[in-house]
Amino acid sequence: MSTTLEPVAITADAAREVSKIMASKDIPEGYGLRIGVRGGKGCFGVSYYLGFDKKKEGDLEYTVNSIPVYVAKAETMYLLGVELDFYEGADARGFTFNKE
Repeated sequence: MSTTLEPVAITADAAREVSKIMASKDIPEGYGLRIGVRGGKGCFGVSYYLGFDKKKEGDLEYTVNSIPVYVAKAETMYLLGVELDFYEGADARGFTFNKE
């Protein structure tokens, strides 16, 4: 069951790269992209992470460009207004998290 709440925006470039990774790394059926946060204590703020995982109890689930995305419900408030993007340039290549 998918929810309409999408706490994280995902750009088309990021969605394409996730799809490529899922295909090339043979991510098993039933797995999706997990987006979450770590930290958040004191003045250090939070850091974001990505991974491939199965849906867990208490997760919110939504679909972006045919990619299942899982977010722990308790982390949703830290992810509101965050955009996942993918950058590929001469100086660097990788996923980035941008906060509005």
